[in-house]
Amino acid sequence: MSSDQRFFDFLKDRIGLDVASVGPAIIERAVRQRTTASQALTADEYWHTLQGSRDEQQALIEAVIVPETWFFRYPESFATLAKLATKRLADINNMRALRILSLPCSTGEEPYSIAMALLDAGLKPHQFKVEGMDVSPLSVEKAKRALYGKNSFRGQDIEFRDRHFSAEEDGYRLNERVLEQVRLQVANLLDPALLANEPAYDFVFCRNLLIYFDQPTQQQVFEVLKRLTHVDGVLFIGPAEGSLLGRLGMRSIGIPQSFAFSRQSAPEPEPYPTTFVPTPLPVRQPVRSVAPPPVRNRPFSTVVPLPNSLKTANPDAATLLANIAALANEGKSAEARAACESYLRSHEPVAQVFYWLGLLSDVAGRALEAQGFYRKALYLEPQHPDALMHLAALLQSQGDTAGARRLQERAARSERAADSERKR
Repeated sequence: MSSDQRFFDFLKDRIGLDVASVGPAIIERAVRQRTTASQALTADEYWHTLQGSRDEQQALIEAVIVPETWFFRYPESFATLAKLATKRLADINNMRALRILSLPCSTGEEPYSIAMALLDAGLKPHQFKVEGMDVSPLSVEKAKRALYGKNSFRGQDIEFRDRHFSAEEDGYRLNERVLEQVRLQVANLLDPALLANEPAYDFVFCRNLLIYFDQPTQQQVFEVLKRLTHVDGVLFIGPAEGSLLGRLGMRSIGIPQSFAFSRQSAPEPEPYPTTFVPTPLPVRQPVRSVAPPPVRNRPFSTVVPLPNSLKTANPDAATLLANIAALANEGKSAEARAACESYLRSHEPVAQVFYWLGLLSDVAGRALEAQGFYRKALYLEPQHPDALMHLAALLQSQGDTAGARRLQERAARSERAADSERKR
């Protein structure tokens, strides 16, 4: 059963998942879980059950795409959206509401963050509407409940929670003012007729998804995304997907850490000042999956936790690493790079610093330089999950599928070991 190609092909056909992007172990584990849950005795028996039950088909998909997300992930993207939305309304003379799409929307943190960001930026409810879509009915249903636990609120600055949520016994309930701005539904981005009769969107968020597809599927999905994005609109993606969009003919709008691309080759604008950063990313944080792009799910990922040895043995080093993360997330790439270099001059080299240098080079489009830094990080910490997956994404974008698969398998093994350790 562990090498049964049927299940790989099923997931490829249904949701476009390329087994090489996550590694076969993730899918095999999901198949084993569902085989047991359905009380099937053999792979053939479970395959027969799968073919005859739409509910079981969805259950297998759910077992593979475990989401990992939180509010205001990639905060500079939301700061950029707030600025661009205000300008876009002026450009269209406020003649209509802005249309914004979030897919995959997972359990709702992203589309609700979009709505909160725009309301906090001063937009009126009638000036924008947000649509969230996901292939997972369970995720959409959770998003509609809009009740969130502490894991959805990460970072030190969570003042937005006081403005937009009310505390309940089981978590934090999103208020109606935000809920009314967002419409959620189940949909599949691989459907070529998706939203075919709808007007294009001013802003589209599709983060950390393309890296999970093979190249033909990436092209297919990109054509859908291009159709959904207004000719003057902006597409927001994940940190590791810039090189993919560059190859597909789109261009960064030039605002660091926004991961925003336009369809037109207009001159790059001057970066906007960062005046609205709801939740800065922590340096590292414990999660089930690794930093963008993650191993086990559609990119709903986080940054990896800072080693305890740095926290306890050298608080100055931990402070410097936190400063590097803060500068990078504020879009201050040059300052973040200088802080990395300063760290390396005054402290022993650590993998996390080379990872940040790699990420800064990656965002700037310097792929070869980024690869060098990621490899230095892996020399110091061979199982550094962030560096493994970013380097894998770069190799994949350059056509080195075998090299990317090897790195993804290493990251998957590291994640399984971490899971076992957490269960002890």
